Amino acid sequence: MALRLPIRRSGKAPRTKPDEMTLLEHLGELRRRILISAVAVLLGGILAFAIYSDILNVLMHPYCSVVTNSFRPGDRCSLLVTSPLDGLNLRFKVAVYGGIFFGLPVILYQLWKFITPGLNPNEKRYVVPFMAASLSLFALGAGLAYLVMGHALKFLQEIGGPKLTFFYQATSYLSFILALMAAFGVAFEFPVVLVALELLGVVSPQALAKRRRIAIVVIFAVVAVFIPSGDPFSLLAMTIPLVVFYEGAIVIGRLARR
Repeated sequence: MALRLPIRRSGKAPRTKPDEMTLLEHLGELRRRILISAVAVLLGGILAFAIYSDILNVLMHPYCSVVTNSFRPGDRCSLLVTSPLDGLNLRFKVAVYGGIFFGLPVILYQLWKFITPGLNPNEKRYVVPFMAASLSLFALGAGLAYLVMGHALKFLQEIGGPKLTFFYQATSYLSFILALMAAFGVAFEFPVVLVALELLGVVSPQALAKRRRIAIVVIFAVVAVFIPSGDPFSLLAMTIPLVVFYEGAIVIGRLARR
């Protein structure tokens, strides 16, 4: 028996509704969204590469505010470079992080455009607030890490004793502050995840409230293990907001279910 394939009468493929898309169409849509996000990151990286000096000055400010107290008049705040390629590698590293940061709004928008067709009208109304909250909380977390950085460096220097002279390597310092800002930014997405789980019915506000004490202990333990610096200033600066976010997620979950 011969296999007959449907013949397309016109040059255009019939339009399908988002919820009727085939697997290949979903993959094609995902590829398009990823491509647009990658272009946004690339353009953001080019911008960060171009304004590298300004970004470096901003990132070095916490370090300079601590170490210049021990400098003699006329000394400059600088970082140590031990390899001919360190300067180039450093600039590319700043460009990569900067590209992700500048491209984050586009990435979140493309994520929203990808998941929106599969949502019902009641769920769609939460998408924009979730995206706005995710972007704002990430920026808030990264900004808080930047503000805490100076206190963390001062603590780490003082705990080593007065006989030590600190002169940081450029790649080590930049990796440290960028990792700290990224860790804070990702951690501050915690309430968004909790509220999403509540709206999806995975957890309930009542269950979160019942396990409040356990959750606080887990938050402190996880932050203590994974925070890059390990100093008490960064530890408290991250754990206290996360505990507040946990309580806020319970309140928002209860309000959303009314």
